[in-house]
Amino acid sequence: MTSTTVNTYTHSVTYVADNILKSLKDIVRMSGLNLNKLVTDWETNMRAIKTWLDTQDLKKVILEIFNPSTDELILRWDIDIDYGWSGDGSFWTDTEQLKYHILKAGVAPSDATYSILLDTKPGRPDVIGWGPGSLRNTDGLVRHSLGSTINHNGLGASAAYWRRA
Repeated sequence: MTSTTVNTYTHSVTYVADNILKSLKDIVRMSGLNLNKLVTDWETNMRAIKTWLDTQDLKKVILEIFNPSTDELILRWDIDIDYGWSGDGSFWTDTEQLKYHILKAGVAPSDATYSILLDTKPGRPDVIGWGPGSLRNTDGLVRHSLGSTINHNGLGASAAYWRRA
């Protein structure tokens, strides 16, 4: 019985990690940003997200869209992780809700760029390609919650975005 639970949780980790990255890809593409950085770093990002979902050390995935000249945050997307493991067999990703809110948040300026940050618990295992970082200031931005976006057997994620008031 333990091996079934572990196998199911591993499958949930893979499903949620894959759909987090697919969601980020949709956000980047629909925001008018260049996908090259995301595609180039896909395996490194996937390795970190899967590792820290598996150890339950990942708290949040953050996509910051910012002005590279001023380093000022333009828009930010948060994907908060929920470890409400239930094993009920349900799985879904609300892509329509996400697309609606990406369009609502609007297209980024043509000179904008982005970075992906992972908020983890202290003491988490190291992952090659990842190290300490810091978030840009959200002063002047308002957070809009989308609610549950991804779920697989209770391991899930809720999305939100920050934009100018």
